[in-house]
Amino acid sequence: MCQKAAQEWRIIMGILTRFKDIMSANINALLDKCEDPEKMIDQYMRNLESDLGKVKAETASVMAEETRCKRELDECTADVAKYQSYAEKALQAGNEADARTFLEKKQQLVSKQATLQQTYNIAADNAAKMRQMHDKLCKDIQSLEARRDAVKAKVAAAKAQERINKVGSSVNSVGTSMDAFGKMEAKANKMLDEANAMAELNQSGRDNTVENLKDKYTVSSPAVDDELAAIKAKMGM
Repeated sequence: MCQKAAQEWRIIMGILTRFKDIMSANINALLDKCEDPEKMIDQYMRNLESDLGKVKAETASVMAEETRCKRELDECTADVAKYQSYAEKALQAGNEADARTFLEKKQQLVSKQATLQQTYNIAADNAAKMRQMHDKLCKDIQSLEARRDAVKAKVAAAKAQERINKVGSSVNSVGTSMDAFGKMEAKANKMLDEANAMAELNQSGRDNTVENLKDKYTVSSPAVDDELAAIKAKMGM
């Protein structure tokens, strides 16, 4: 039984060491090293839950051992009282030899009782320690669950911010495109203005030619006509 108890104790201490390492670890530093913090922390919690299951089983085993030791001690104590009663009744009946036999049996039981009392004390102490450790581990897991929820919330916020950053980058790209589009539009307007100006100049040239041709056939002024008639008369024309 002592060997089994020692083995169980080594298992429990190993589990407690893992709990201590996790509780004292810088969780944020560990998460920085992994690609998926949510998966990592979920795996931590699964491992802890598995360890807690082992602690519960060992605690139940130790508590059962305490109960068994208590039952044996109570039975032995009852037997001691019983043989004490038998010895007293034998003496009352005048049977000293029987009384001696009962007292001898009682002495054997008293020796056994002392051993059982010692065993029970150890079992009760172990059970108390196991219950304390079990309760502490449950509390620690609750604390880690709260920290897990906080970490998951931060991861979700980080992912949301990444999406916002991507959208912002796209918006900035659109703004750059708008600037480039504006420059192209300004260049197109300039080209159109230059073409319109050239068309206007070309049209002005054609208008001047037409005006010159019209002047060719335009009737002269009256003074010129009178002078031209006088010359023709003189010349007999």
